[in-house]
Amino acid sequence: MRIRPARRSELPLLQDIERAAGEPFRALGMSAVADDDPPPLGLLESYRRAGRSWVAAESLTSAASATSAAEQPLGYLIADPVDDAAHIEQVSVAPTAARRGIGRALIDHLAHWAEAQDLRALTLTTFTEVPWNAPYYSRLGFRTLTENELTDGLRAIRSLETEHGLDRWPRVCMRREL
Repeated sequence: MRIRPARRSELPLLQDIERAAGEPFRALGMSAVADDDPPPLGLLESYRRAGRSWVAAESLTSAASATSAAEQPLGYLIADPVDDAAHIEQVSVAPTAARRGIGRALIDHLAHWAEAQDLRALTLTTFTEVPWNAPYYSRLGFRTLTENELTDGLRAIRSLETEHGLDRWPRVCMRREL
């Protein structure tokens, strides 16, 4: 597996990963999250053009030739610079590739990118009671921010999430210093 920039031709696959990654929310009574549309192709393309979209890809040897290989994206991450941090807008891994360290690898890749951009931290917003959300990010070194620690950018993101209806379930902002 390697982490690399997303390719334009892969953007529909990223949408498929997002849909599949949303399905486990259904078992938690969060059908609205499971049914939420993935980011539109135009938005994914804007992240790709800006250099803030990465995939974790696995090599697949072509049946036609043992020397040619294609790559299958197994997960992806898109990010925005927000205040002094690289904000993880979305990180998703195909359920068939779960528990292989792909999410961690994507986040670590973003950390290296953020350091090169002179950003001081990684941030994200997430559900507190979903095992593969806040508890997972805590294990990766993120800490929950108090209301007083929220930056203007994070407050704006949370406001948009509230408008989108995500506050039906407890959510937090988290930060990992670099």
